[in-house]
Amino acid sequence: MLFVVGIVVFVLGLLVSIALHEVGHMVPAKRFGVRVSQYMVGFGPTLWSRTRGETEYGLKAVPLGGYVRLIGMYPTAEAVDAKPRVGRLAELVESAREASAAEIRPGEDHRAFYRLSAPKKLIVMLGGPVMNLVLAFVLLAIAFSGIGIVGATTTVGALSECVVLTTTTECGPGDAAAPAKASGMALGDEIVTFDGQDVAGWTELTELIRDAGGRTVPVVVQRGGAEVTLDVPLALVERAVLDGAGQPVLDAAGEPVTQSTGFLGVTPTAELQRQSLTEVPGVFATATWETVKVVFTLPVKLVDLVRVTFGGGERDASSIIGIVGVGRIAGEAASVQVDGVGLAERVAALLSLLASLNLALFAFNLIPLVPLDGGHVVGALWEGAKRQLARARGLATPRPADTARMAPLAYAVFVVLAGMGLLLIYADLVRPVSLSG
Repeated sequence: MLFVVGIVVFVLGLLVSIALHEVGHMVPAKRFGVRVSQYMVGFGPTLWSRTRGETEYGLKAVPLGGYVRLIGMYPTAEAVDAKPRVGRLAELVESAREASAAEIRPGEDHRAFYRLSAPKKLIVMLGGPVMNLVLAFVLLAIAFSGIGIVGATTTVGALSECVVLTTTTECGPGDAAAPAKASGMALGDEIVTFDGQDVAGWTELTELIRDAGGRTVPVVVQRGGAEVTLDVPLALVERAVLDGAGQPVLDAAGEPVTQSTGFLGVTPTAELQRQSLTEVPGVFATATWETVKVVFTLPVKLVDLVRVTFGGGERDASSIIGIVGVGRIAGEAASVQVDGVGLAERVAALLSLLASLNLALFAFNLIPLVPLDGGHVVGALWEGAKRQLARARGLATPRPADTARMAPLAYAVFVVLAGMGLLLIYADLVRPVSLSG
């Protein structure tokens, strides 16, 4: 049941993300006087629609995107002084130009999108991706600062029985008792100070423990509403040095590099911890950059996906996933049965997933190819550059950029995107990526 709830929440979140993306285009377009004839969430058959003013608002059957129809996206033949051309590509260009011109009512040419200045075109076309970016930030802020993330605390959740050489070594008859247990530390004790220093969190505590190996230090714990001071003789053990990914660092001979470190013998409890709002921008920036890197490497990842899907083998957890895969992960995040994972943790996980989805929408839509927003941004930048150059040289303002000539590319990109979508759906069904591996 919770699995289905997770999928439903994800689909609703997807629809809201798409709807707000299109609002990001529609609102500035209307503010600049462009007539918006349609605002639709989804593709395919219309499930519901209603006309308000000059715009038809509606919901379509396939929730895989949306669109706002801005009249006059392509300049008319007269506006760009288009000369007759022959050939299949020329026919596609002319067809796109005529379809765009047919939307312009008599006397409304001044309300066509192509009549906007380059800066206004940029604002309209960037409005959608920026809306997704803002939504991702808000969702992350709610998840991290409003709800919190599961993290280690300074409260003792478990005590080691003996001093172990590695994290997997079991206690033997001759092993020394673990310092925490030998000093009388108990489950539920909250470590308040360590060696005379106030302890703010588990990360700070581990650093103090590491540096105090081989010494007896005073540790103050909160127990039953009272503070208890313990003299703890920390052990000194050899531990492998780990890199940023948590893997052992190897020397020239391929052997793990070790270092002497202090050992206390406690395992912390974990609980939801609200993060400061000042930490959200850093988390947001990292998540955005990681998403942008995925988009940069999309061709390579697609090749890998084809190889794994049709050639066999396990699909890597870092593989790109489609709408089906994200829905599956949303269902798993909502239904995972793990001790300590309650409603708040599930909600935070779903919000983080929706934030990632919005970051993906932001980055993907900025790919500089029509019919994506990034392609129209490139057209606006090209037109603006020509106008600025003409102004600097004292020349007449050039005609609008003939963006209709990009129509054949738009059709080709649409076919590629449709094929990529089908590939991802198939791969998510036959070689799914799961939270449980």
